[in-house]
Amino acid sequence: MKVRIEIEESLEENEVIIRSSKLDESTQKIYNTLMELSKGSQHLLLYKGNVEYYLPLDQILFFETMDSGISAHTANQVYETSYRLYELEEMLPGYFMRVSKSTILNINHIYSVSRNLTASSEVQFYRTHKQVYVSRYYYKSLKIRLDEKRRGI
Repeated sequence: MKVRIEIEESLEENEVIIRSSKLDESTQKIYNTLMELSKGSQHLLLYKGNVEYYLPLDQILFFETMDSGISAHTANQVYETSYRLYELEEMLPGYFMRVSKSTILNINHIYSVSRNLTASSEVQFYRTHKQVYVSRYYYKSLKIRLDEKRRGI
């Protein structure tokens, strides 16, 4: 494996590019490590009334579509964001995933998943009463991601 650092003073933000001939286990581990290192510095601008909040992404349990727009839920609060779900899906780190047409959740905060064969499955979060529903279409992907997380991939 080659490792190279290039200094480019014109960059506004540091960027790490991983070049690989295939996505194997070691490449995935490098990616996961870099994401873990960078997650502490990732914040999102959220609103509550006329007040702007800069919350770390790892505090957010899930995003969901509401009548007035997209809301971001923490364990105890609900904030609003100006982003659309598809924009969030593109910009959020890998520990967020879409689980229904109207919801993106943080897989790091999942406490339990109650499977329902005929309808949506229910996800519970640590230390809160909040819950979301996973549509049947996304359920298998969620189980795969949770299994990869458990195995440390």
